[in-house]
Amino acid sequence: MIRLDAATVLLQWAVGGMAFCWFTTRRREVGLGYGWLLRGIYLVLAAGACAAGIALEVVPVREVAAAGVALGCLGGLVVSVARRRRGIAGFPAALDLVPVALGAVGLVAAAVDAGGNPAVSLLRVFAGAAFLGAVTDAMLLGHWYLVQPGLPRRLLHELVDAVAWVWPIEVVAMLLPIGVVSIWTGAVDDGWGGTLGWFWAACAVTTIGLVVVTKAALREREYSAVMAATGLLYLAILTAFGTDLVARAVLAA
Repeated sequence: MIRLDAATVLLQWAVGGMAFCWFTTRRREVGLGYGWLLRGIYLVLAAGACAAGIALEVVPVREVAAAGVALGCLGGLVVSVARRRRGIAGFPAALDLVPVALGAVGLVAAAVDAGGNPAVSLLRVFAGAAFLGAVTDAMLLGHWYLVQPGLPRRLLHELVDAVAWVWPIEVVAMLLPIGVVSIWTGAVDDGWGGTLGWFWAACAVTTIGLVVVTKAALREREYSAVMAATGLLYLAILTAFGTDLVARAVLAA
């Protein structure tokens, strides 16, 4: 069973995004502003998750965890701004793992509340969080090269690689019963004669295709290659969300 609700999706996005924020900033090479940007974005998403859960369908542990993620992002942002004179070395990178840990508790609660096979539900929730977080942070980091053009491309390569590693886990998670295969066989009616199942497949294949092309673009020497890669990652965000949300929407119906 899959459940699609705004609170869980927003919490997944915030938790995955903060996990990969730590993944990049732990190397102490990206400027403080990048961390400020990501903490601010995921603070808003986590607060939105809490508000959506309260307004639509309360899962108490999830909503408390979402509030904790928002506060954790705010705490990290305050500490980073307060210590800005010390530069990136003055911010304890592990602080960004606090909202991740708090959010993980909420994601477990959301997965259990969704029902069905607990292992499959947990896999889908956490794979989705990593998938959406990695592709979003990769796009945002690509933009950051405009602010910090001397940043090593290795950091962007690592995030794009992360998307590639998580992609098969995300795809398999959505194929497991009851999954997208049920749409193709007709066991689950998508209302469009199986079209949405094939649309999901197109999104999944296009996402990994964009990852491959992005990696190829980053191998070019010119600086414009980074901007080309960023543009490709914009498209990858759309197809990645299609891969995650289309399956959820149809199978939750």
